Amino acid sequence: MQRVTPLEEIIVSDQWNWGRVRLITLLCAPMALGMAACTSEESPTEPSAEASPARAAVKTYTAVDLGTLPGCCYGDETNAATGINPAGQVVGSTGTVGASVHPFLWEKGVMTDLAPDGSFTTATAINPAGQVVGYGGSNAVLWERGVITNLGSLGGGFSAAVAINPAGHVVGLSSTGEGLGHAFLWDKGVMTDLGTLGGSGSYATGINPADQVVGASGTVDGNDHAFLWEKGVMIDLGTLDGGSSGAAAINPAGQIVGSATATYPAQHAFLWENGVMTDLGTLGGSSSSATAINPAGQVVGWSHTTDGETHAFLWEKGVMTDLGTLGGHYSSAYGINPAGEVAGVSQVVGGGENHPTLWTRK
Repeated sequence: MQRVTPLEEIIVSDQWNWGRVRLITLLCAPMALGMAACTSEESPTEPSAEASPARAAVKTYTAVDLGTLPGCCYGDETNAATGINPAGQVVGSTGTVGASVHPFLWEKGVMTDLAPDGSFTTATAINPAGQVVGYGGSNAVLWERGVITNLGSLGGGFSAAVAINPAGHVVGLSSTGEGLGHAFLWDKGVMTDLGTLGGSGSYATGINPADQVVGASGTVDGNDHAFLWEKGVMIDLGTLDGGSSGAAAINPAGQIVGSATATYPAQHAFLWENGVMTDLGTLGGSSSSATAINPAGQVVGWSHTTDGETHAFLWEKGVMTDLGTLGGHYSSAYGINPAGEVAGVSQVVGGGENHPTLWTRK
């Protein structure tokens, strides 16, 4: 079973694989601070009846290949669309000329390289104003109308921006002067350390218009738990089975999604609302993870299927729909806008490379 390097070990060794930060924080959220494994290759096991949602029999979405930047596909594992805003602008990263990875902005059929000079590599999110955040080298960055701003750090040698709200407030992960990894909130040039739930590390993955921040943190008992940070207070959201959990996103209503260990080592997508964490189940396989939620409460992410593949899903009102692929065996969703348009990644037909993907309603 393929294992993901615990985040704390990566921080200590300072050996960041920047192309996988988004993968660690969203796909493997409950595992990233130090516990177990995240994999799309393990043999599926049948989830419990109460954890299995209804599954849509008919697909209602069409997968659109957004293509890649010229010279792709070195860095094929990083080819993905990771964010989408209300206007349908999509951001992410792909391989390009010169064996490098660059961030992109896709709009109305045109993919634009946001950093032709290679000044940053990965775009992770975009807000309604078109401000884009991401990271490159060792720095969290903000891109706005062609200007790239280094957001700095919490005193250490690296940082990564993961999400941005309509006001331009940014959250993510940064090393501290002590060499630890902590969640941060950046606003108008000031980066604030959000602390932890008692453990040594934390990271932030989502922020809503009210500046409510979510992510995951180590706890005093050594597990990793999803958190909600609000007005200086970090709240432990708990888990599904007493193991680990991690939050990935929060919408304006305060609904939170992520993943948590269900029956170890499987993890399941969850929806947290008003103090209650609900297991969203799977597409018939062993594990799933929720990565984004829009204002209407539509949830997207990835799930193992009954035949052992990993597919993007849309969950709405108790029904989990398989969004399918571009003809390959793999897909995952990372973002959803108010119109229900979904951004992510899919393997193309023939089991080839992965491409940034946009799912739209038929």
